[in-house]
Amino acid sequence: MKNRKKAIVIAGAALVALIVLLNVFRSGNGKTLEVTVEKAQKRDLVEKVSATGEIKPKKNINISTDVAGKILKILVQEGEPVRKGQLLIKIDSAIYEANADRDRETIQQSEAQLISQEATLKKARQYLERRKQLFEEGLISREQFEDATAQFEIAQANKKANLHLIEQARASLKSTSDSIRKTSIVSPIDGIVTSLKVEEGEVAIIGTMNNPGTVLMTIADLSVMEAEVLVDETDVVKVRPGKRAEVTVDAIPGQVMPGKVTEVGNSAITSASATSTTTSTESKDFKTVITLDAPPAALKPGFSATADVIIEEKKGVTSVPIAALVILERDDPKKKGAKVEQEGVFVDEGGRAVFRAVSKGIAGDMYIEVASGLKEKDEVISGPFAALKKLKDGDKVKRARALATR
Repeated sequence: MKNRKKAIVIAGAALVALIVLLNVFRSGNGKTLEVTVEKAQKRDLVEKVSATGEIKPKKNINISTDVAGKILKILVQEGEPVRKGQLLIKIDSAIYEANADRDRETIQQSEAQLISQEATLKKARQYLERRKQLFEEGLISREQFEDATAQFEIAQANKKANLHLIEQARASLKSTSDSIRKTSIVSPIDGIVTSLKVEEGEVAIIGTMNNPGTVLMTIADLSVMEAEVLVDETDVVKVRPGKRAEVTVDAIPGQVMPGKVTEVGNSAITSASATSTTTSTESKDFKTVITLDAPPAALKPGFSATADVIIEEKKGVTSVPIAALVILERDDPKKKGAKVEQEGVFVDEGGRAVFRAVSKGIAGDMYIEVASGLKEKDEVISGPFAALKKLKDGDKVKRARALATR
């Protein structure tokens, strides 16, 4: 009897303990979490995509040479403005001028020979005509007639060869004259000499398939400036030509330069150090060009730039802190026994954390639009992160005391 009573007492105690444990489990281990709360309210939101890069002029031309030779004179300095057609560099043209003189002499000699050859050809034609008549009358042999024919054909061939020689010399003179012209290097655009890479006395080398040749200087048109930035693959799908952008540079603090997206790359920029084994796992960037509306005079090519591309703007939309968003695993209403992840927020309702599934809109820097699932002035639990990470639907919460302000 005693043992039976003892077993009943033990079973009752175990049942009570089980009930207590269940209540503890449901109430977050019996602890009340301290949280921060912020009301959902209407705000003006701006969704941006940020990227970094550098400032570049729209027109940036490397000046090289089409003819090899010693640099005799450099007529501009780095930083100097130049006009289209202005003489920049003079290369030694002595060898090309000598070749031109040789070609002119060849033409003159050949033309003089041509006069003699035309006279010889005329005489050979007349001689052939007389011989032909005598041959037809049977007064000379076939051999004599064939000799006259051969003399005419030789005279004709000599004239033709000389004409070809004259044409060749004229073509050579034309090419040599072009080379002489190219020894005077002029500016192709109005701009600024941003880089001067040679000195007087150096030998300029023309480019080949395996050798890019000598870059003499760089000229840039600084009236149209661009920010060339790299946008991450997760953001580039939102960026379109025509989107408004705001650009800042470290060298000119406090100044925001407006602009518009004018180009979005279609292929990813691959790092030069990337290997075939790492390319597939590395984050990809896409070149995006932003043309500045009114670049300041102090802006220079090569400045580091940060750009914020404005994706979308909304006025007076219900929003909550981005940090308040959480993802919970809930029962799938469409499939019994299955689980589905839901994104939402916890709302403080009388000291209890109640999960609300929400649909999102655009995201600003600190706040995100809630398109549905919340009402204005709902008290949303926004932190701290450690509390949100372990918070469950129905847990007890208390609001953290605000820090005293002086």
